[in-house]
Order: sequence, then C-alpha cells, then structure tokens
Amino acid sequence: MTENREFARKLEARTRRFAIDVIRLSGKLPNSIECRVIRNQVTKSATSVGANYREANRSRSKADFKSRIRICESEASETQYWLQIITEADYAQQSDVKPIYEECSQLLAIFSSIGKKI
Repeated sequence: MTENREFARKLEARTRRFAIDVIRLSGKLPNSIECRVIRNQVTKSATSVGANYREANRSRSKADFKSRIRICESEASETQYWLQIITEADYAQQSDVKPIYEECSQLLAIFSSIGKKI
C-alpha cells in the first residue's frame, strides 16, 4: 500500500512538471491566430492529464478511478496530437518539442497500463 501511495505521489508530481513544460512551450509559439488556437488546445489537454490524475487519486469508487484514468489517457493522446501539429507546422524547434513529446508518450503508456489493470 505504501508503494502505491509513493507511486501516486511521484506520478502526480511528474504530471504537474509535464503540464508546466507544455505551458512554457506554448509560450514560445508564434502569436498568430492559428497558434493561439493550438496554444489553448495543447495547454488544456496537457494540464488536464495531471488534474484528472489528481482527482483519480481522490476518487470515491473504483469506477470513478477508472473513469478518471481513461480521461488521463485520452488527454495525453490529445496532447500528443497537438505536439505533432506544432512540430509538423514548424511552430517550435524540434529540440523544444521532442523531450515533451517523449514524456507525453511515457505518460500515455503509464495511464494505458493502469487502465488495463483496473
């Protein structure tokens, strides 16, 4: 049980750092109408990953926990999509996006794994 709490605490911190990294990246995007839409979308989806994981850890039932984990998985996948758009449209340097994209992939794998175990 202690291991699970420690894992949850570390994953909460990790998703919070991920959200901050995406917020910082979005601040580097050009200030065009198109980029404002992308900035809003990627920031919303990335911050939602951690917010929903935090709520999952405070859920009142197994069903609520599972639902929140599925949302985390979905939001991580959406964040990957927006990061791909940013990269393919050359709105940010590949070197700025790549580590965030890799972290997003790892978080997606973690939430997918958790979702399958429930």
